[in-house]
Amino acid sequence: MSRAAPLPMASLQPGSIGPLQGVRVVDLSRLVAGNMLTLQLADFGADVIKVEAAGSGDTLREWREPHADHPQGYDGWWRTYARNKRSLALDLRQPEAMDWLRRLIATAQVLVESFRPGTLEAMGLGPEALLAAHPHLVIVRLSGWGQSGPYRELPGFGSLIEGFSGYAHKHSDGQGVPQLPHLAMADMVTGLTGAFATLTALREVEVRGGRGQVVDLSLLEPMLAIMGPDVSTHAATGVEAAPGRKIASPRGSYRCKDGLWVSMSGSTETMAHKVFEAIGQGPLYQDPRFATNAARLEHDQELDAMVARFIAGLTQAECLALFRSHGVTVGPIYTPPQLMADPHVVQRGVYVQLDAGDGSPPTVMHQVTPRLQGTPGSIRRTAPQRGQHTQELLQELGATPAQCAKLQQQGGIECS
Repeated sequence: MSRAAPLPMASLQPGSIGPLQGVRVVDLSRLVAGNMLTLQLADFGADVIKVEAAGSGDTLREWREPHADHPQGYDGWWRTYARNKRSLALDLRQPEAMDWLRRLIATAQVLVESFRPGTLEAMGLGPEALLAAHPHLVIVRLSGWGQSGPYRELPGFGSLIEGFSGYAHKHSDGQGVPQLPHLAMADMVTGLTGAFATLTALREVEVRGGRGQVVDLSLLEPMLAIMGPDVSTHAATGVEAAPGRKIASPRGSYRCKDGLWVSMSGSTETMAHKVFEAIGQGPLYQDPRFATNAARLEHDQELDAMVARFIAGLTQAECLALFRSHGVTVGPIYTPPQLMADPHVVQRGVYVQLDAGDGSPPTVMHQVTPRLQGTPGSIRRTAPQRGQHTQELLQELGATPAQCAKLQQQGGIECS
């Protein structure tokens, strides 16, 4: 694998105008799902204001990895998923800080929160009161299990949801041990779902002239929506899909002669035939055991071993060249450095470096996605320091410098 050229430096575009310019989002959420949701809106021009706890901030700031250039650890999560946002640090236990939060909400089109159900109401910011005062406000309520149901008050971290949803069972290892994904899958899927839901609710207000509403966004239901038809199939047939059961055959990950890996899928009849031709077994598609996907799934172990033996005799480069020459859907399995060196990833500019301006090495992060031709998103701001925009925002709301200084002295706000 060739070494990647240095990644391009992203130039901040503070004056760029995205399609969501004019949409103000007050983000009271913490950790991943809410930050993923508001990142999508911020990247396309929304004014996302992270309301953080004075003195501690969003818990995502503490997700750090050991790093020689960062004595307190590298906060890659925060640097990536808090870009394009402004930080307002308030102590919401103080009445005056709550007053300023209410003033801020009055200027917003969207409020995002991830407290346990009932907390917003206890703060005096229940949806009924908010919508009575601001009838066009979209209120996105993130929680593990939803705002109703017997589990509504239980903790709902993504790991619990990935187990509850059936994902961990479906991906059990060879010894039958359920496996959790090594990424914040439930949170990420929920964040993307939430961004769509937010824009749908905004369209009702802005295009159809409707009222604001509550978006009840649990971590559970977006995960269930991507789990495929296992529940539907079981309800119809009474058959429970075995853990690790494939959806198509031949399909899998295969080790090459040089120790590198490829993934390959023959998920259509035509593609399966191409795989047979590529491994020198063209007549297999006339064999009743391998003539249909259902038959191949029944004899998957035999077929998979045949494909694995063939690929084990090739280097990764040889395997990719051979299978691609037959039109087979095959690709390399990458580690991060291999991914960044791939010519397609480099040419598309999928990753960029961003200078945080704090003297630390530039941060590598994904570019704005998806790519809109006419109204693209942009990176306008680096991830904020805690309370970086507190004074700026309060003054936008009408606070005087003296009021800001007094509130800071009382500990009601934090300014960095």
